[in-house]
Parts: sequence; C-alpha cells; structure tokens
Amino acid sequence: MAMYGKPMTSGAPWKHIAGFAFPILCGSLLQQLYNTVDMLVVANFSGQNELAAVGTTGTLVFLFLATAIGFSAGNGVVVAQHFGAGRDREVRENAASGIVLLFVLGAAATAVGIVFSRFAYVRLVSAPENILDSTLLYFRIYCAGLVFQFGYNILAAILRAVGDSAATLYFLLIAAVLNILLDLLFVGVFRWGCAGAAVATDIAQAGSMIAAWVYMARKYPVFRFKLRELVWKSELVRQTLRVGFPIALQLVIVSLGLTLIQRAVNSFGEVMTASFSVGHRVELYLHLPCNAIQTTLATYTGQNIGAERMDRVKLGARQGLTISILLTAVVSIPVWVFADRIVTLFSLDEAATAYCVAHLRAIALINVILSAYVPLFGVFQGNRHTGIPTVVALCALTTRVIVTYLCKDGPPFGESIIWWNGAFGFCAGCVVSWIYFLSGLWKRRPAGR
Repeated sequence: MAMYGKPMTSGAPWKHIAGFAFPILCGSLLQQLYNTVDMLVVANFSGQNELAAVGTTGTLVFLFLATAIGFSAGNGVVVAQHFGAGRDREVRENAASGIVLLFVLGAAATAVGIVFSRFAYVRLVSAPENILDSTLLYFRIYCAGLVFQFGYNILAAILRAVGDSAATLYFLLIAAVLNILLDLLFVGVFRWGCAGAAVATDIAQAGSMIAAWVYMARKYPVFRFKLRELVWKSELVRQTLRVGFPIALQLVIVSLGLTLIQRAVNSFGEVMTASFSVGHRVELYLHLPCNAIQTTLATYTGQNIGAERMDRVKLGARQGLTISILLTAVVSIPVWVFADRIVTLFSLDEAATAYCVAHLRAIALINVILSAYVPLFGVFQGNRHTGIPTVVALCALTTRVIVTYLCKDGPPFGESIIWWNGAFGFCAGCVVSWIYFLSGLWKRRPAGR
C-alpha cells in the first residue's frame, strides 16, 4: 500500500478517535476564529449595522458550505472504505472524481449565489432594509470565492479518508493568519467595511486550498494526478453523489431551518439581528467538539467496515460519544460564566448586549444535548446509512422552527424562544438518533454496495 496516514483498524479505538479528532477540532477552531475576527473587526471599525449585515449572511453562507461539506464527506467515505480494504487504484480514481465534482459544484454555487442573492435576502430572509445593501455586497463578494472553499473541502476530505487529519490544521492556520491580517488591512486601514472582510475571506480560502493541493501532491505519490486523469467519470461521480447527497441534504435542511429562524430574528429588528449574529457565532464554537467526533467516526467507521471489523465500530461509537459530551461540557462552562465579557468584545449597544448574554447562557446548557447524538451521524455515514442523519436533521429543525413561530409573539417565551428553540429540536433529534442506533439497523450493508 502507498504511504498514507495510520489506519484506525487496530488498537484502542478511543486513542485513534481522540488523536484523529484533535487536529480536526483545532482546525475547525481556527476556521471559526478567523470568521469571528471578520465580525470583531467589522463591529469595532464599521459599527453595529455592518456587523448585523455580516451576521445576516451566515445562514445562506452555510447553505453553500453544506453542499461543499456534504459531497466532500461522501467522497471521503468512499475513499476511506477502499483505503481500509487496501485498494489503491480505487482510492486514486475516486479521489480524482471527487475533485472534479467539487470544482464543478463550486463554480455553479458562485453563479447561483451572485444571481439569486437579492431574491434570497428580500424574500426568504427578510433582511432589514437599512442593512440590505451591505448584506448583498458582503454575500456577493463571498460567493465569488466559493470555488476555493469547495476545492479545499474535497482535498481535506481525501486526506482525512486516508488517515491524515493533522495536515488540515496547517492549511487552516494559513487561512486564519491570512484572514486576520487582511481583515485588519482592508477593514481597519482601508475602511472597506464588510466588503473588505469578504475579500479577506476569499483570499484566505484560496491560500488554504493551494496549500492543501501542494501538500497532498508532494506527500502522497498516489495523489499526483495528471491533468488527463481529472475528468468526469459518471460511475465514480454517482458513487460520491449517492453517499454525499443525503449528507449534503442534512446540512441543507439545517441551513434552511436556520434561515427561517433568522427570518423570525429579523422580525424583532436590527437590535435582535445584531445580538443573534454574535450569539450564533459563539454557538458554532460549542458545536465544534461533536462535529469533530462525527467527522472522525465517519472515517473510523468507513475504514473498519472496509476491513470487516464491525466489532470495533460499536465500541468506537460509545467511546466517541463519551469524548464528545465531555469536551462540549468543558467548553460550555466558560461560555456560561463569562457570557457578559464575551459579548463586550463585539461593541453591541445595551439592548443587544442584554439579549446576547441571555442567548449565550441558554446555549451553554442546550448544546450538551447535541453532543450526545451528533457523533452517531458519523457511524451511520461511515456505513453509508447517510439518509438517517437527514431524517434526524429534518425532525430537529422542523421542531425548532414550529416552536419558534408558535412562541415568539407571546408567553411564556416571547423573543427568548430565539435561543431556547434548540432545547426542543435537539431533544427530538437525540431520541430519533438513539432509537436507530440501538435498533442495530445501521449495521446492515445498504443495497447496491
């Protein structure tokens, strides 16, 4: 077998899971940090309205990111299973087809985002009129760089599939440093406002994608593709689409649900919009541990399924869940304790600050529920039961949206349902996930595999 990262098919599962997840977690933390820097720099140099404009784009930005992550993860599962079975030729061919697919999707996403941005923010999100122009400017510039984001995600997924999760940390470090420096230059010095933050993000994404490509080609001979190998192969693309579509759909459902919640947020005015922008950004930090374990368990399960080690999969699932819950609790405690100090970093006014502190303290409690079931998605995805996380996401988001619109205009919640809706949605998702896991149905090999 060609030189790869270390497979996770022998030894203590928790050691593999923790070791593999750590660089993913650190890389995701870096990614969130440089996105947060966008908001911090904009808030402190351009004001609360520009901050609200950047924050309002978050849910639709995630819609495109969902597509990139979903189909990249699908290709990663296919590559991981071939890697676990020791089939080098299939590893190479499926990686090449995944790269082609994701670059095509990235170009399409750029066009769709730019063309339909006004319709989306006027009709779907109902962005406040006073921040609409800034919102559209930021979003359109951001969309221009989507091809780099799609490119980075597929390269990172391929590297993780063959056991190399540490490298992605270095690529995201490059992106974070670039983004922070360019934010300070474009927004702080040139005073380009939210447009400067978007340009900085695009350049940072391009930097991380280029670094990933160079690294992959230099370290792994099997991934030194000739241009004639990067062509559309329908059968291989269909494999990635079959596995990746439900993963992408799951994330798209999350994005659409959050878009509807964002619409409810905007109905309370720009003060709540600014507050929610900060609260949601902090909440993404609380999601990092369970998302890192989910990504890890997808690769871990795929490799062990390929090696026909189902006994290790169930043990790894239990140990991964334990790590997820503990890590989420560890990061949630300081959010609860220092909520007021965290909010002061974003220069919100008094009313927005009050909303945001309440928001942070609520999500510090609620997100522990999320950590108790999202890692199971990785187990399901690793054995190509990718439709189940979609069903769970639909159940959780539908619950959140219904509860939000039923309770937002009166007691007992009123505007506070904006942050408490997660308690209802995550509990619903947790119940459905555990029922499926305990049933053992996820162990069956899907038809057509």
